[in-house]
Amino acid sequence: MLTITQALVDQIVAHARKDHPDEACGVVAGPAGSDRPERFIPMLNAAMSPTFYEFDSGDLLKLYRDMDDRDEEPVIVYHSHTATEAYPSRTDISYANEPGAHYVLVSTADTDGLGEFQFRSFRILEGEVTEEEVRIVESY
Repeated sequence: MLTITQALVDQIVAHARKDHPDEACGVVAGPAGSDRPERFIPMLNAAMSPTFYEFDSGDLLKLYRDMDDRDEEPVIVYHSHTATEAYPSRTDISYANEPGAHYVLVSTADTDGLGEFQFRSFRILEGEVTEEEVRIVESY
């Protein structure tokens, strides 16, 4: 289960809406070993695409150095889908390389009464996708 604050959910959704029609992407870091998302880090979608996201390799290197300096790890890796439901694509699955992370997807597509957006979390390990419950709290 992913436990996340309403403030972080709001930041992720706002980023997804701001970057629409391109996919948004980013990380929420937390203390190493805690599984507690705390620090919102929006990233630039280097692909600048409505159907694909990719972190800039230089930005990613800086991010990992910064997290190392702060004794943090990526608790959440998030991105948006702009025209489809919030479910990992084959490409998303193939690029999922953080076995301990929660993969959050937000859909900004207005499809078949799904509402303004979907906010879903998955674990992706060795190509296997498992959806998990999301518990939204006011604070930790």
